[in-house]
Amino acid sequence: MRLTLQETTDPRVYDDAVSRLPITSALQGWGYGEARRALGQTPVRYLITRDGQTVGAVQLIRKRLVPGFSTLYAPRGPALESLDLLPAVADAVKKIARPTDALLKIEPPVPLPANDDSRAIPESYGPFQRAATEQPEHTIVADLRQNEDELFAGLHSMARRNVRTAQKLGVVAGRDDDFEAFWEIFTATNERAKLGAFPRKYYETMLREGNAHGGEAYLVLARSQGKALAGGFFLAMGKGTYYLFGGSVRDDRVDDAGQPFKDAKAPDAFYWNAMLDAKRRGYELFDFWGIPRELDESKHSFGVFKMKLKFSEQRVWYPAYDLNLNPAAPVIVKALRWRKTQNNLRKRGSAEDVL
Repeated sequence: MRLTLQETTDPRVYDDAVSRLPITSALQGWGYGEARRALGQTPVRYLITRDGQTVGAVQLIRKRLVPGFSTLYAPRGPALESLDLLPAVADAVKKIARPTDALLKIEPPVPLPANDDSRAIPESYGPFQRAATEQPEHTIVADLRQNEDELFAGLHSMARRNVRTAQKLGVVAGRDDDFEAFWEIFTATNERAKLGAFPRKYYETMLREGNAHGGEAYLVLARSQGKALAGGFFLAMGKGTYYLFGGSVRDDRVDDAGQPFKDAKAPDAFYWNAMLDAKRRGYELFDFWGIPRELDESKHSFGVFKMKLKFSEQRVWYPAYDLNLNPAAPVIVKALRWRKTQNNLRKRGSAEDVL
């Protein structure tokens, strides 16, 4: 099987292909690539064709390492008709890769059940070999094709109780244009949990460009008496929406008598209404985006895991695979792993990844 990569600079043609393919992800959309450009990385988009027919699309992010070397990365991609095409994709990429491109990392956007031992994660797809991911490898997803009553009944009893409490206390949650409120929640959460974050321009670019060509980028906030207490940033494409960034803040307000307000359960209201919003707009997959590989109750990530698990128990894996394009690739992989460890130590005092 021979495939051809045809570069395209037309965002609507590219996003149309990505959104229509059965194996796809919003991170393969044009808007996500433009956000990466804001970080100094270079997105290049290709339609994958066979005998003149489009059978896939791939957004490759070229990241310069040191003079003379770069890597290619397909975030949660490529988008394809079938995973059977991956070995031929490897051959096609080799033809368009630059001599300075040392490595290609892909993350096929097919969730593999984490609780089903009968389905082992493939160690390879042709010349692609399993490797460390850049995006969260282990996550939780929800199937939104159920009706709303079934969806609510499938929540953990605590989630159902908290959602009802939030409703009684007047919490309002839904799509919101207040980026400043989201940013306050997001940065407060990151500081509290000692998480890393990109410059603000990255998120602003993704919000703007993610809406421009065929996908969706949007905010959902949960408010109590007008104050935003929880919220998140979503990127959507095709039939899936992905909760990429967010968090919550403590409500330190007091009533007229000087007493703290009751806990409004805003995070629960946020998750539930984000799921409802996605369902009502026709999305079928809700990706909660990242839970820890190893559970440790002493870590912030464990609390994140427990919260997401209240809204779906469907745990899945998104493994990554590497293709060496240059003899220097093994050395570069080791250097990147070392750099990631040092960044974790500097930012959080731990060599371990957050998820």
